Amino acid sequence: MDAYIPSGYRPVLGIYDTQRAIALLKHAFEEALSRRLNLLRVSAPLFVEASTGLNDDLNGVERPVSFDIPDGHKEGQVVHSLAKWKRMALHRYGFAPGAGLYTDMNAIRRDEVMDNLHSIYVDQWDWEKVITREDRNLDYLKATVRDIVAAIAEANDALKAAFPKLTANISTDVAFVTTQELEDRWPDLTPKERENAFLKDHPTAFIMQIGKKLASGQIHDGRAPDYDDWDLNGDIMFWNDLLGCAFEVSSMGIRVDPESLDRQLTERGCDDRRKLTFHKLLLDGRLPLTIGGGIGQSRLCMLLLQKAHVGEVQASIWDDDTIRECAYSGVTLL
Repeated sequence: MDAYIPSGYRPVLGIYDTQRAIALLKHAFEEALSRRLNLLRVSAPLFVEASTGLNDDLNGVERPVSFDIPDGHKEGQVVHSLAKWKRMALHRYGFAPGAGLYTDMNAIRRDEVMDNLHSIYVDQWDWEKVITREDRNLDYLKATVRDIVAAIAEANDALKAAFPKLTANISTDVAFVTTQELEDRWPDLTPKERENAFLKDHPTAFIMQIGKKLASGQIHDGRAPDYDDWDLNGDIMFWNDLLGCAFEVSSMGIRVDPESLDRQLTERGCDDRRKLTFHKLLLDGRLPLTIGGGIGQSRLCMLLLQKAHVGEVQASIWDDDTIRECAYSGVTLL
């Protein structure tokens, strides 16, 4: 897909200041996130064994990058995200309720449709936290969302202090809305158009219940059945003034328990996953109850550094049309 570069766009920061700002942003945000959510940084894999079921299936149609491992006769898969691996790690490491982990996640999503916001290379902070049965509720989810938004606002303040030319504003007043409420309000719009309409009036929002079937019989957006509870999840979004659209920064949620996993596997026609190691442990109630998500590193850098294209803040591979359009518009792709 061709890149869209707004007319008259010029980067606020040059390439060298951009690199310095990226480093500062990542450091400031990690510190704020780990402090607010009580998270410990851990190491994480670039790939997992295919037979474990630990890879994130995203919408269920994306093909993982796979490779054979001759020594051991196994198949490896480059991760799509660490949604399931993190929960298994919390179990293995013995984390107590109220404590969690975060890590740098780097992934290849070969089937991603590339545009201003999407790349086949994905970098995000993956985080996961152990909770109690009593925490599996909407109030706990909303409080966690507010903590993450507050951490983003902290990082933005640090950026603007170091680079006064930056002017992005982050409102910590989060508007919460369900996908069904969006459909009820704008039944003739597409899901993305509904998000744009809502975010124009609510510049910081949490769109809830992603993956759950709507009254129309459709779903707002795809979400795998085996990590988020579709009643207790959502996307953190901001209004992007530069691109004039709703801008997703984080997908997160309270994770499935045995009951919701059982229900969602059947609803999505994925009962074959029940035999996988991860799913067996979860259905047997042997994994901790958790909340978690992914926060896009390049996405956050785009938003706070006021960049028009994700290639300005990450190195990847781009189609020829995108390279030509960016060169014509004076946009430097890393």
